[in-house]
Amino acid sequence: MSTFSIFLVLITIVCFLLVVVIMVQNPKGGGLSSSLGGSTQIGGVQKTTDFLDKSTWTLGGILIALILLSSLSFGDSLGTTDSKIIDKTEAATPKAATPAPITPAPASEPAKK
Repeated sequence: MSTFSIFLVLITIVCFLLVVVIMVQNPKGGGLSSSLGGSTQIGGVQKTTDFLDKSTWTLGGILIALILLSSLSFGDSLGTTDSKIIDKTEAATPKAATPAPITPAPASEPAKK
C-alpha cells in the first residue's frame, strides 16, 4: 500500500468524522447540546458546545494538514520528483533542419516529331 493510499484512507476517515461533528451541531442552539438537558444542567450544555466547536476546528486542521502532506507524497509515488515539463518543452521545439544539397535537374531532350 503506497503512502498516497494511506493518506487517502486517513482523509476519508477525517472527512466522515467532520461531517458527523458538523451534523450533530445545530446553528440555532439545538442539536446534541439541547438534547442533553437544556438549561437545567449546570455547565453541561456549554461544555458540549465547546467540545463540538474545538473538535470541528481540530478535524478541519487535521484535514488540511493531511491534504498538504498527501500532495507531497503524490510526487514520490510516481517514482520521480523531477518535472516532466522540461522534457516536453525540449521535445516540442523543432530542431534546425539542414537543407538537402541542390542537384541540377537532368536536361531533357527536345521532343521529336
